[in-house]
Amino acid sequence: MTIAGKYRARAPWHLWVIGALTLAFNAMGILSYMTTRLGMLADVGMTPDQIAFMESYPAWVSAFWALGVWGAFAGSVLLLLRSRWAVHAMSAALIGLIGTTAYNYGMIAMPESMQAPALDVAIWGVTLILLVYTRRMAASGVLR
Repeated sequence: MTIAGKYRARAPWHLWVIGALTLAFNAMGILSYMTTRLGMLADVGMTPDQIAFMESYPAWVSAFWALGVWGAFAGSVLLLLRSRWAVHAMSAALIGLIGTTAYNYGMIAMPESMQAPALDVAIWGVTLILLVYTRRMAASGVLR
C-alpha cells in the first residue's frame, strides 16, 4: 500500500456535530414512517381524515418515502462512520424526497390540516445541506 493509500484526512469537529444533529433529525423521519407503516396513526392523535390520507398512499409513494427517510438516516450514520457511502445514501434520500414531495404537492390535494410548510422546508434544507456536506467531506478525504 502506498503512503497516499494510508493517508486520510482528520475528521473536523463539525463532522461530529452535523452527524449527531442530523441523525436525531432523521430519526424523527423514521419514527413518522414507522408510525404510519405500523398503523399507529390514531395513537399519535391523527384525525380519521388524516389517517385516510396517509393510508391512501400508493405503494410507489411509500417506496419513495422509505427511500427518503431510510436514506437520510443511513447518510447520517455513514457520515459518523466516515464512510464515503454517505454521499450515495444522501443521493438516495434526495430521490425519495423528490418523489414524495411531487406526490404530496403535485399529484393530489394534501389536506390542509396535514400541510406543514416550515417542516417541509426544514426537511429539504437538511437533505440538501447534508448531501453537499457529505460530498465535500468525501472530496477532502475525510470520508473513506
